[in-house]
Amino acid sequence: MIEQYVWDLREVDEKQIAVVGGKGAHLGELSQIEGIRVPGGFCVTTDAFRRILAQAPSIDDRLDQLSRVAPDDREAIRTLSAQIRRTIEAIAIPDDISVAITRALAQLGEQAACAVRSSATAEDLPTASFAGQQDTYLNVVGPASVLRHVSRCWASLFTERAVTYRQRNGIDHRTVRMAVVVQQMVFPHAAGILFTADPVTGNRKVATVDAGFGLGEALVSGLVNPDVFTVRQGEVVAKAIAAKTRAVHALPAGGTQEVAIAPQRQEQPALTDAQVVRLVQLGRRIEAHFGRPQDIEWCLADDDFQIVQSRPITTLFPVPEAGDQENHVYVSVGHQQMMTDPMKPLGLSMWQLTAMVPMHEAGGRLFVDATRRLASPTSRAALLDLMGRGDPLVRDALETVLGHDDFVPSLPDAPPGRPQSSRPQSGGPPASGAPTPIATDPAIVTELIERSRESVAALERDIRTKTGPALFDFLLTAFEEHKRVLGDPLNLQAIMAGMEATWWLNDKLQEWLGEKNVADTLTLSAPDNITSEMGLALLDVADVIRARPEVVAFLQGVEDEDFLDELTKLAGGAEAHAAIEGYLDRYGMRCVGEIDITRPRWRERPTTLVPVILDNVRNFEPGAAERRFEQGRQKARKKEQDVLSRLRALPDGDRKADETKRMIDRVRTFIGYREYPKYGIISRYFVYKQALLKEAERLVQADVLPEKDDIFYLTFQELHDVVRSNQVDDQLIQQRKDAFRSYHALTPPRVLTSDGEALSGAYRRDDVPAGALIGLPVSVGTIEGRARVILDMAQADLEAGDILVTTFTDPSWSPLFVGIAGLVTEVGGLMTHGAVIAREYGLPAVVGVAQATRLIRDGQRIRVHGTDGYVEILP
Repeated sequence: MIEQYVWDLREVDEKQIAVVGGKGAHLGELSQIEGIRVPGGFCVTTDAFRRILAQAPSIDDRLDQLSRVAPDDREAIRTLSAQIRRTIEAIAIPDDISVAITRALAQLGEQAACAVRSSATAEDLPTASFAGQQDTYLNVVGPASVLRHVSRCWASLFTERAVTYRQRNGIDHRTVRMAVVVQQMVFPHAAGILFTADPVTGNRKVATVDAGFGLGEALVSGLVNPDVFTVRQGEVVAKAIAAKTRAVHALPAGGTQEVAIAPQRQEQPALTDAQVVRLVQLGRRIEAHFGRPQDIEWCLADDDFQIVQSRPITTLFPVPEAGDQENHVYVSVGHQQMMTDPMKPLGLSMWQLTAMVPMHEAGGRLFVDATRRLASPTSRAALLDLMGRGDPLVRDALETVLGHDDFVPSLPDAPPGRPQSSRPQSGGPPASGAPTPIATDPAIVTELIERSRESVAALERDIRTKTGPALFDFLLTAFEEHKRVLGDPLNLQAIMAGMEATWWLNDKLQEWLGEKNVADTLTLSAPDNITSEMGLALLDVADVIRARPEVVAFLQGVEDEDFLDELTKLAGGAEAHAAIEGYLDRYGMRCVGEIDITRPRWRERPTTLVPVILDNVRNFEPGAAERRFEQGRQKARKKEQDVLSRLRALPDGDRKADETKRMIDRVRTFIGYREYPKYGIISRYFVYKQALLKEAERLVQADVLPEKDDIFYLTFQELHDVVRSNQVDDQLIQQRKDAFRSYHALTPPRVLTSDGEALSGAYRRDDVPAGALIGLPVSVGTIEGRARVILDMAQADLEAGDILVTTFTDPSWSPLFVGIAGLVTEVGGLMTHGAVIAREYGLPAVVGVAQATRLIRDGQRIRVHGTDGYVEILP
């Protein structure tokens, strides 16, 4: 039947993506929106494409070969994709398909000029736009030419760029089909692109219009710079008129050509302000229909706008749902927790249920609404001060928002008697106010650690008998205990005591002695730091393994997670097994990105630790852990004596020295404890996870779920419902998997507004050398060495003197810190885990260096200025 190969655009909507592809479905949907004009035309369906592929069995073999090619093997992709394209273009279009196309063409006028446009089933989707990946042909005239260009569009599914894009987005080539859109050609006075949200800032209330003379190809191809108009609230608020020297026009016999624009017209605007505003109004109508910001291609002919494409803007970071029309300012949780990767739904919901403040999800990340704290003058000042001390980029981003007129409403200060506690470990920005000071007493830390251990032990004991719906009721109670331990006033007082003592020492000693960040040295080898102990403990494991050559040789070839069972069969393997197991018993709940409960823990994936153990075996001598800790302690003690001696020589020196001594004692008492609450959180998380995975195994055995890891794509409440009903929405899980995959392409901002403005802040500094990479100084000293750019801890291969360059570090990275000479990260703040451990180990460190892993190449020599906060790339 003719109908299976050709559909009129007016018959198509978004439900037919599988038949007419993303572009065809969007154009069909657009043509049904009141007031939106779309050039008439038809779609050649994916059924026709399937027929064509069926006539070339050799394509199957080449698709098999393509599936095995790495996304960065450009030569292999280029060769295979070219072979597939040539094969498709050589296939004669079957008579019934060519007849269907020719008849549809007759409805437009046989000699009508047409645009012949590719429309893949994985194109213009909410999660992957595929913009520009396949081909479009303009001003195609006559049936024979249209048929030839339809074949070319089919073949363009396998352009090198389209193949590479699919492989990088994890899309199977066999699952994608190609339809072709044939539309009546528009010969415009002007054409261009409308973004219904600012594509740079993300602001949803700002639209931008790019415009040029003639066909839009001149802009898309980069032939000319466009006029750029910025529109807000129905008014052109900014415009930049370019000198447009060239345009692309249609030729009478078909095809297009570049033409020169007369000098007197070159700097005339392609659109009037009134036309721009009218176009944006049409864009807002289209945006409202699709429910998200759009990237729209438009043409202007006879003062009438026609829409030739609309696709979602996939690069915008989503905005949290607020449920009201008020302005909101959100601060990223991930930048404080050193985990800016997306989290799976179960991970998001578990963190929300156990956090001390409400959290909002967007783009697979969590944010805290800081609007109320920014609205009150006192809490605003306290928040900005605390954010600025931790991460000046967050402060800068917040100040940028506060600089927008009236975006944040001004509210009176909270009445007296209602102090807001500071909760640095809750995952959100601390509230204003500080907890009551406590005595400098090491017994307080001992008591807090014991309370946490007892709470985790009780959880492990009580959860063992809980299954089914009863488990979820138990967990909801456990989450309250989780928050009670975290919110214990003594816990908050101890954390703040260490932080405030650090700030006091750095501020006062810079004022009195002119020395920056002295606390970095004074806190070396501070007691009770569970995270630094974790790194040193792996050195002790390496000591056990180093003395057993057969075990070392075995570990060098380890790939399977059951390698620990095999260890005991080797000479010395029992001792090595006991050492690793002992380490996993204490630290096996940790992993990279550990705030996401769905991430595999070291206990679940112990091979992660093997490269680090082998590095330690190679790079260190026996007893390194004890020596290293003692060296740090002695260095801190020597620094203390030096500082106190210099202070006593100053006017009023005895008082200054006595105050400083009290603060040194205080910082060494409490600063190590700051890492323990996170350890307690993650210890509890592992207990929760093990119980939930047992439920998942039961669901798999009952054929409710195909795989136990599918529970990670459900929220806690949704999983509770599945356990109660023994029913699951498979489609929902698949949608969540697709969305999670797409979130990896998004860069989360430090600050996000309800208007969609994404801000990452800037350093306002002019005291660094030209070409240096600016960051935040978090651990003093200067070090020069080889940069090792490592994005996956399991791929670590370090030598003594290397400088670790990575996106972010959380406590799980600390075993690497014992073997490096310095640290550079893209994300981080003064009191985040990587900074704390860098100071603990005496490593010069600079964090918050934008795009460090891209700008610094693996193996390059760099110089890290940990005192002044910048990195130099050396020749």
